Amino acid sequence: MVNYSTEKIERVRILISCQDQPGIVAAVSQVLFQYKGNIVQSDQHTTDPIGGMFFMRIEADIEDYEINSNKISDEFQGLAERFKMNWRLERASKKKRVAIFVSKEDHCLWELLWQQKAGHLDAEFAVIISNHPDMQRIAEEMNIPYYYLPVKAGNKAEVEKQQIELVRKYKADVLILARYMQILSSDFTRTFPNQIINIHHSFLPAFIGANPYARAYERGVKLIGATAHYVTDELDEGPIIEQDVQRVNHRDQLEDLKNIGKYIERTVLARAVKWHIEDRVLTYGNKTIVFS
Repeated sequence: MVNYSTEKIERVRILISCQDQPGIVAAVSQVLFQYKGNIVQSDQHTTDPIGGMFFMRIEADIEDYEINSNKISDEFQGLAERFKMNWRLERASKKKRVAIFVSKEDHCLWELLWQQKAGHLDAEFAVIISNHPDMQRIAEEMNIPYYYLPVKAGNKAEVEKQQIELVRKYKADVLILARYMQILSSDFTRTFPNQIINIHHSFLPAFIGANPYARAYERGVKLIGATAHYVTDELDEGPIIEQDVQRVNHRDQLEDLKNIGKYIERTVLARAVKWHIEDRVLTYGNKTIVFS
């Protein structure tokens, strides 16, 4: 049995994706063993038994990580060249910094704040940015900086420039669109690839775009849902992280659908954010691998 000095141990998360081939798990394990790493959780997935893509997430406790971090990175870079793999290593102790974008609806914002307060979201809410002043009181109560940047005809590019500056100023690792009702430009989304999470009030790919509850009501749907996804150039077409649905019937009016939908939206978004900040999500093409 290996004895560890808990004062020097660092929990790390390692995410790997590459073409499936023999020796990957053994090579990764050997590097961790070499630097006194104890694997506490390991998950992997292969898209196809022959010639498919291989995905892996490892949590490991590494003794004296600070001293050996550069050497460990060099070792993994060597594996990356050998196996032609993408990889990243995250320290569990380093909380993700979050920028939250909101408009007028507050249910998703409140859910995120509550989840963090309850200890379920291990993140720092660095800044709240909005195109309306409505949420400023909430931000002040929670002691989170709030920026009101109204979007009007002709000033969208300038507003997005200010938003990007604020995200960088507050060193945000991830951007959450908590019912932020503005379409982001391609320049904005390309600035933060796989870092912007949106909650869409529909079970995608159904009812993409605006007013999905009204269109669902008109169609007489029997299920309504919500989808959390990464934002890309194409509206509501990014890789899906989480979804959920609830059954409705002919007695439910449009307002009923909206109220039911609010509950689904906030829970789906909170789960997606939690998985992202815990480094449980890998993207592949327009899909995600989400390790539980």
